This record gives sequence, structure tokens and C-alpha cells, in this order.
Amino acid sequence: MNGVGGWGFPAGRLVYGMQLPIQSQSTLYAEPWEAQASVDDLVEITRTADHSGFAYLASCDHVAIPHRLAEAMSTTWYDPVATLSFLAAATENVRLLSHVAIVGLRHPLLSAKQYATLDHLSGGRLILGVGAGHVPEEFEALGVDFTRRGPVLDETVDALKAALGPEEYPEHHGERFEFSGLGQLPRPAQTHVPIWVGGSSPAAVRRAATRADGWLPQGDPRDKLPAQIARLRRLREEAGIADPIVVGAITEALYIGEPGWSVGRRTLTGKPQALAESLREYGAMGVDQIQVRFRSRSRTELTDQMRAFATDVAPHLND
Repeated sequence: MNGVGGWGFPAGRLVYGMQLPIQSQSTLYAEPWEAQASVDDLVEITRTADHSGFAYLASCDHVAIPHRLAEAMSTTWYDPVATLSFLAAATENVRLLSHVAIVGLRHPLLSAKQYATLDHLSGGRLILGVGAGHVPEEFEALGVDFTRRGPVLDETVDALKAALGPEEYPEHHGERFEFSGLGQLPRPAQTHVPIWVGGSSPAAVRRAATRADGWLPQGDPRDKLPAQIARLRRLREEAGIADPIVVGAITEALYIGEPGWSVGRRTLTGKPQALAESLREYGAMGVDQIQVRFRSRSRTELTDQMRAFATDVAPHLND
């Protein structure tokens, strides 16, 4: 593949992807209709994205949510490997992104086995997004030190690079993980599985700059992104890494057209050309891919919004 990082994203052009609804239902972003949605709804949304030029679809990761967080986060969090593997069979083109996998909760050989199989079965469409995690009880239940999650993630990324590489018998010799002489087949279909780091803390930005192929900011408003991107690129240059890095952004919620219901004051609404003009600002500040989210009251309204975006907004993202 040609493009940014060699993974099919056209260099110098802003592309768009989305996190799947239904598979995670935090009150921060889930719509009320998702609580009663079906597997058929999830598949139809996935196929709409696949047919509408979305660069990727993303699935989140949490193993278990404690009572104290359940009201805000909910306990609905589909497993990303199972979800993306299932949806790979319903799609042909769209990339499959874990946004983000808390890989520090699992031994890297276990994660490598799961994600290598996913990449193999999907014909090389995996993007492995990783993050540090933020729920202490989750780490405690799985026997992982929450206070050391940053260093654990750093080494886990290094180990995954080896374990997801082309060698049938990968090797890693680190402080926490040590493996060699252990074969794993199937290998990923890609010769290099892209790893994107999620997070906007100083540690996350540094991790993305020095260890990853892409950066997935979490919640940075537009006015904060240019400084973050400049720091990311400076750290990468200081580390002597010449390979390009895919810079992402999560946009404001969108609604194409004039909604006849309350979509929230922070939602971008209006005519397609106006929305495209607003979103082009991300490309101007150095963003390569935007993760979009649409306000909706049903699966049908969501898929209509997705098609409207693909048909009427996306063609003008790079004017």
C-alpha cells in the first residue's frame, strides 16, 4: 500500500473514520437508541461505513467496570478482538482499529496471537491502537500494577512490535517480558502492523512520538491541537525517527443539515460545504485523519448521516 506510513492513507489528504456505536456505551457519547440496538444494527452500520469510504472503524476496550464508574461509563464494552474479527467478515475495505486496546492488561504474546489472527483473517486491515488505561480496579483484578501502567505499556509496545513482526519465532528481552524460541502462526498479513498510541498526556504524546506509527489524541479541543502536534513532531525528530506518523483528531459531534431536534450546542450542524470548510481546519494544522461522530436517534438516522457525510462533505475535505 502507498500513502501515509504505507498503510493505504493517501499522503497529504485528510481521511475520515469513526468509532462504532453500540459496542461501547459511555454516557459521554452513546445515544439512547444504542441501549436497545441489535447485532444486525451493528453490522448494517459497519457495512454502511465500508461502502461509504470510511478509512477505519474503531472498537474500544475495557474488561470490567467497577460499580463506582458504571453509571457514567456503563458496563457495555464489547471485546475489540472479537468485535473487529466478526465485523471483518461483513466488510471488504475499511481498516479495523482498536481505539484503544489496553494491552498492558495482557501478556504481549497473548495480544500478539489475537491481533495477528485478526490481521490474517481480515486480509491485513488491522490498526492496533493502544492506550494506558484509567480504571485501577480493572488492573487490580487482573493482577497488573496500575501505578506502573505507563512503563508497562512502553515495554508492551516494544514487545508487540517484535511479536507482530514477520518472524515465526519472535524475540523480546526486557525488564518485564522475556520470550524467544516460541513460534506463533499465523503471522499477520501485513509485514508491519501499524501501532497508534492513544492519549493526550505528556507521557502519551512522548510514547506516540518515539514508539508508534500514529497518534490518537483523546479530547483535545481544536485550539490545543497545534501545540500538541508541534511537540509530537519535535520529540520524533529528537528521537531520530524519520518515518512519518499519522496524526489523528476526534472532531466535534456532527449533524449534516438542520436538525429538527436538540443535538447540543457543541455539535457542528449545517450545509455540507460549511461543515467541510470547518473540518478542513484540522488538515491545515497537520492532522491526517479525523474521527467523526454523528448525532442520531436511530440506526437509520445514523446511516443516513454517514451516507450524507460521505457523499456531500467528504469530497470537499481536501479542496
